[in-house]
Amino acid sequence: MTPAKKTKKAAPAAPAGAPDPLLDGLNQAQLRAVTHGSGPLLIVAGAGTGKTTVIARRAAWLMATGQAKPDEVLALTFTDKAAGEMADRIDALLPLGYADLWVSTFHAFCERLLKAHGLEMGLPDDFRLLNETDAYLLVRRNLDKFDLDYYRPLGNPAKFIHALLKHFSRAKDEAVLPQDYLEYAKQLSLNKDDASVDADDASRVSELANAYHVYQKLLLDNGCLDLGDLLLYALQLFKKRPNILEKYRKQFKHVIVDEFQDTNWSQYELIKMLAPRDGNVVVVGDDDQSIYKFR
Repeated sequence: MTPAKKTKKAAPAAPAGAPDPLLDGLNQAQLRAVTHGSGPLLIVAGAGTGKTTVIARRAAWLMATGQAKPDEVLALTFTDKAAGEMADRIDALLPLGYADLWVSTFHAFCERLLKAHGLEMGLPDDFRLLNETDAYLLVRRNLDKFDLDYYRPLGNPAKFIHALLKHFSRAKDEAVLPQDYLEYAKQLSLNKDDASVDADDASRVSELANAYHVYQKLLLDNGCLDLGDLLLYALQLFKKRPNILEKYRKQFKHVIVDEFQDTNWSQYELIKMLAPRDGNVVVVGDDDQSIYKFR
């Protein structure tokens, strides 16, 4: 495990008075990561190098040394299992444990935000979160509301529903709003006479943009969000309500991100928006394990 790209030199040893149990058994690289001072830190950590241990001890060390309260550390990861393990480890490292830890997946964090502030965006605070199967069934029941040609073959009208939903999910990963997609399709259609623009491609893009718009309206009309919406609307919440963003930027004095190599555009934008002004962001990643390397 090798800390890299630090703006300030990490402490080579534990500060005076630091709780010894939090630092026992760490090698020098792990120790530097756990006791890193202020400023951003990138930790490059391969499989089996103890990165979960470092993240948990880093969070616990910040709390135990009084540098941050439990609700002032935001730790984000990708799976419920990883988030649960991290929270359990932090809790076990501190003598009394803490109930108000902000340790969760990106989606769970955004869901918490929208439950608390969704009404300020015009979203229902009691929205129902759809999984892939729920979303498929919702589209299939309302397929007549979609103006589809390329993506609704006569012999099997539901053939492309899964493909469409994956496309919409990718758009949300890239923080593309329906109105942005519609505007792009409009500009493409206006340039059909351009030799570089394929008329069939322009028509397909227009069909996809309209389908995306209809899908989003369908979700809201039914009081539902899908997983991609959680990040999409959380970003919009912070952009349209800067006072809410400021509230959380003041609250979180330290941000810790696990599996940083797997962040998509929306997740990366969220991290940048939440980053404390003094840059106390620690990310752990291994580019050899990136599941989205193909992008």
